[in-house]
Amino acid sequence: MGCNCGGHTHARRTTTVYRLTMPDGTHRDYLTSQEADAGNRRTGSSGTITVVTLVSPDGRRT
Repeated sequence: MGCNCGGHTHARRTTTVYRLTMPDGTHRDYLTSQEADAGNRRTGSSGTITVVTLVSPDGRRT
């Protein structure tokens, strides 16, 4: 029996996160820039926040 997927390919799912990188190289990802800012303030404002776009090629969340 064949596949019942209708011939559709899975769309790529992208997720944007705000990555707080600390001077020692550790990092933590946040879903909003406000959360990343708050996390940075809690650690003495010594980190760097960058926007990272994660892509899952098969449609699953990364």
